[in-house]
Amino acid sequence: MREFNVTGLCVPSKHYMADTSEKIRQIAAMVEKGHYFTINRGRQYGKTTTLALLENQLPEMGYSTIFVSFEGVDDRVFESPENFCQGILNVCSKYFTEKNLPGSEVWVDSSVTTFDLLDTFLNKTCENKKIVLMIDEVDKTSNNFIFLKFLGLLRDKYLKRGRGAGATFQSVILAGVYDIKNLKLKMIQAGTHQLQDGEKRINSPWNIAIDFKVDMSLNEKEIAPMLTEYEKEHSTGMDIEAISKEIRAYTNGYPYLVSRICQCIESELERDWTHNGILNAIKIILVEQSTLFDDIAKNIKSNPDLKELLRELTVGKRMRSYNVDNDTIQLALTFGIIENRSGLVAIHNRIFEIRITNYFISEREEVECRAISSSLINMVRDKDNFDMPLFLEKFANHYYEIYNNKDIKFLERECRLLFVTYLKPYINGAGNYYLESETRDSERTDVIIDYGSEQFIVELKLWYGEVAHENALDQIANYLDSKNKDIGYLLTFDFRKEQNVGKPQIRWVEHRGKKILDVMVGV
Repeated sequence: MREFNVTGLCVPSKHYMADTSEKIRQIAAMVEKGHYFTINRGRQYGKTTTLALLENQLPEMGYSTIFVSFEGVDDRVFESPENFCQGILNVCSKYFTEKNLPGSEVWVDSSVTTFDLLDTFLNKTCENKKIVLMIDEVDKTSNNFIFLKFLGLLRDKYLKRGRGAGATFQSVILAGVYDIKNLKLKMIQAGTHQLQDGEKRINSPWNIAIDFKVDMSLNEKEIAPMLTEYEKEHSTGMDIEAISKEIRAYTNGYPYLVSRICQCIESELERDWTHNGILNAIKIILVEQSTLFDDIAKNIKSNPDLKELLRELTVGKRMRSYNVDNDTIQLALTFGIIENRSGLVAIHNRIFEIRITNYFISEREEVECRAISSSLINMVRDKDNFDMPLFLEKFANHYYEIYNNKDIKFLERECRLLFVTYLKPYINGAGNYYLESETRDSERTDVIIDYGSEQFIVELKLWYGEVAHENALDQIANYLDSKNKDIGYLLTFDFRKEQNVGKPQIRWVEHRGKKILDVMVGV
């Protein structure tokens, strides 16, 4: 019986898997053209599984494959050229032995102790052969400069092949979190490389590699076949199309998150393949420890610039334009935490956004939520229902009482964080929230709150005058139309001290056929 898998290699005979055949076809086409390239994506993004599927496909196209990994390779391999040359031959020979394939003896030659001798060896071994070398976990090396020297050798041989001078691999595919062309990022993180005056990028011996543009995220059409195979065996009656779209909406196709949601529903939620089942799976994911989230937290804690960037994108108000020369943006992109969305930097998916927001909430939660009692929470919610008007009234009064003497600059920067910090204990364990990334721009913030079968849309604004406020009502009305909803909530922070005397203003307004609770809080 197959199962959903979130650890290690996915195997079609053992695991339910998304249909990535089109991705494999695109990668195989790059191999046919003789391209060298790197598959660099965040942790648990399906890189190893993709290489394994490619390994099975290429022999059918007439190619020999060598698929090796640097994970677990003895660190001594990277201590000297001699160790490396013998080490790379050893892992290649071991590949054939472990796969029970002929040819392991070809890769045994104790005389190859320098890169010049390795060059000669590869000329002989690759002549009149179409060999594809795939190396996984390339950024696990302990001495990057030895490995970069090897890449320099491959680069020279690639260029010579173009001139008809010598033989080499048909294609070389590297896989890891870091793009080898930007390996300096890893060196800086590890403290093994110091920037010199004016230095921006390490001179890359891998500049022959083409950019890898295959979208490795899973869309709903790729997720659906996995659920179809599952449904054939279990007959749950799920709406496969709707569930695929919803899983994609929350994960943005991040492979680990897609599989983990499915795994939770199957093994922990009594096969509840519904909207509520997905939300309950996300609740589990948001509080559990995992390698993926541990890595994200570790990277936030160890890099102040990354922390500030993610703070801006979640609980802050600022937008950031995508900048290929910004090392912090490139680092976050390398880790798979963000993506380039139409020229703007955005958190990769809703689950990351909630988890990272919760990280920042935790830094001030004890102070900000001290006035929230269990009886107050129970006034606002029960098992199935959430009284959003009452919640906003409680928040507005809390905000006014606690922050009316605070510095305005602080409040302008922190108002979103203050809102979601106050919200979290009310929905904890029973609901989810996220910032609507598809509509996020410099002027609007939509907080979407899922609770039971209900969904609430709250737009957060700063006060910029009556015209801007009217525009805000237009915006939320348009958004409600796009979501087929009739009721929305507008929360405006007004920092005009001379105008803010007395309690917050709360009123229902009818606007363009929509019913909107208009809440104004000030200091």
